[in-house]
Amino acid sequence: MVLHAQEGLLTTSSVPAARVLVATAVPLERDAVARAFAPAPLREMPLPGAALHRTGGYDLLAAGVGPARAAASTAAALTAAALADSPYDLVVSTGIAGGFQPEAPVGSLVVADEITVADLGAETADGFVTVTELGFGVVSHRPPESLVRELAAAIGGHTGTILTVSTVTGTGARATELRARHPRALAEAMEGFGVAEAATAHGVPVLELRAVSNPVGPRDRAAWRIGEALTALTEAFGKLAPVLESWNPHEPYDHTR
Repeated sequence: MVLHAQEGLLTTSSVPAARVLVATAVPLERDAVARAFAPAPLREMPLPGAALHRTGGYDLLAAGVGPARAAASTAAALTAAALADSPYDLVVSTGIAGGFQPEAPVGSLVVADEITVADLGAETADGFVTVTELGFGVVSHRPPESLVRELAAAIGGHTGTILTVSTVTGTGARATELRARHPRALAEAMEGFGVAEAATAHGVPVLELRAVSNPVGPRDRAAWRIGEALTALTEAFGKLAPVLESWNPHEPYDHTR
């Protein structure tokens, strides 16, 4: 039990030892995370282009859809915290995602040990060349290994690569292409790499946790299970605080690739 006082809000509930920013794409996902801390109230704090909501010792941000918007919103939140002399210890990119079958079935949880942008680079006659191979930056970020391992064990999640794409996969051919290029990929979403870029620029560790709502491949809305995935997300965050209690935020690790 921790006494938590911040900006006039005083609670006596179990809160994470680390100061955590949780970034989702849309309010629907943010609210699923918030339900893990009910009946803790949501308190809104405006940011440039976004709004931050504080609950249960976490700051929740509906950062927007796509890597660019997610990076911009996350950077705004990180900058505001740094200027207030209250920097974050961890950023978590989360929400629902498509899962590569059969390794990440619908309803399962995936924790990234690599956050990789799938389509940042150049198409050539010899195939796709990443921006790293072109000499212009990184295409992957690595979350802290011990945190990934302990969280996956706590929530019964799979660990592997979560891809960030700007265009959601809608065909079997594209799914096959992505798996050939990224054989460890378990899921795809649209924000993780953008969030990771912002976190890394601020020197803050990053984590990505996704609940699988649909298979990666041909778009079949009848096969989507968004409600089930959001429920799984809520349950996962209900188990996050004890993991953070034992995590060392200053653990050294190689975060880029």
